[in-house]
Amino acid sequence: MVSEHAAAQVLVASNRGPVTYALEENGELTAKRGGGGLVSGLSAIGESETGAALWVCAALGDGDREAVRRGVGEPGVRMLDIDAGSHEGVHTDAYNGIANSVLWFVHHMLYQTPLEPAFGPEFRAQWASYETYNRAFADALAQSAAPGAAVLVQDYHLALVPGMLRELRPDLRIGHFSHTPWAPVDYFRMLPDDVAEQLLRGILGADRAAFLTGRWADAFTECCVAVLGGTSGTRIGVHGLGADADFLRERSRRADVEERLVALREQVGGGGDRKVIVRVDRTELSKNIVRGLLAYRELLASRPEWRERVVHVAFAYPSRQDLAVYRDYTASVQALADEINSEYGVEGWTPVVLHVKDDFARSLAAYRLADVALVNPIRDGMNLVAKEVPVVSDEGCVLVLSREAGACEELGEDAVVVNPYDVTGTASALYAGLMMPLEERAERTKRLAAAATALPPAQWFLDQLRALQA
Repeated sequence: MVSEHAAAQVLVASNRGPVTYALEENGELTAKRGGGGLVSGLSAIGESETGAALWVCAALGDGDREAVRRGVGEPGVRMLDIDAGSHEGVHTDAYNGIANSVLWFVHHMLYQTPLEPAFGPEFRAQWASYETYNRAFADALAQSAAPGAAVLVQDYHLALVPGMLRELRPDLRIGHFSHTPWAPVDYFRMLPDDVAEQLLRGILGADRAAFLTGRWADAFTECCVAVLGGTSGTRIGVHGLGADADFLRERSRRADVEERLVALREQVGGGGDRKVIVRVDRTELSKNIVRGLLAYRELLASRPEWRERVVHVAFAYPSRQDLAVYRDYTASVQALADEINSEYGVEGWTPVVLHVKDDFARSLAAYRLADVALVNPIRDGMNLVAKEVPVVSDEGCVLVLSREAGACEELGEDAVVVNPYDVTGTASALYAGLMMPLEERAERTKRLAAAATALPPAQWFLDQLRALQA
């Protein structure tokens, strides 16, 4: 079968695409264009340079599925309704059951191992859905790619696609990019042996497998050696995704950000004399928000002179609320913030200002306001917040950064680096940040911003493409 999208010279495959559709009450579909490295990277490809480009993605919501049913779409985007017809529930099982509840947990080392994981019949049924889901992408890519085309497959949702696609189209140049960390060998081998092998062989179907840092690339290679005896000739690469300086600086000076900056200053209070510790995260288990709040509470307990002189502005935007463990975690964040405010708050001073509704303009306002930015994930592939804050900071900002964030490889020299499990150590780092002289803070911020923007999104994408085509 020849696809209507045939003859693309450059293809990207990812779970989430560059556009989403909303189904309005009147039955109309409205499209919203996304951002990020892949979107800007594909827009940087001129057809005269590489030929037609195509993005293959999944229909994620009712609006997307209705768009597929009606044949509505954007040029250069092929959306797959994998749950249509005989595959009902496949995307849910593959996405929530395997990608987010197994692979994410393995690579971020999130399991409470006395109780989990327990890979039984339910896992095996979900794994079959993950295989079906990956097969649908491989089939679509095989149908749509021109002879010798370059295909860039994205992330842990589609780890089996390179191997499946290689069987269908051996003429293609295939790359896989992992946006997460990669688990160390002993943790990775918690997976059933056949599944661990299948995942590695899936990625090794690519000509080139790439990662955000050398650490994650090395961990992948070590897993391949331990499980398979080697990487089977697949080239391994590293591309450290950076922040988009031009976009961030322009966007952070718009009127809506200025309005939110005024509102945040009012919430902080103190007539402008109070210091501000900022964090911006999803309530993702790996982001370590609870220990960050515990460290702030310890700062207030051990350094009473900072009471009423500092406010922790914490943005914890709910994530994956269809999973119970994430709902519970979000509730824990809110409860701990309330405890700190109850314990230490006085009239005119709220120690923790917590916002849970996602608001990008407000996040940018907080970046500008921050004296100290707390980025303390348990484990993170990169963490772009750590890179964005120095770029838009008004007065310079001390970055307190987990050594387990991929960004630490590039930013650690000018950050205050912490062990994310060490609450007392993190409290001490927050204190060091608050006490850092303004001149040193400003100099560090300049160097952090330069390192953070060394490989902006469009260049990051094009570098991968050129390395694959070399």
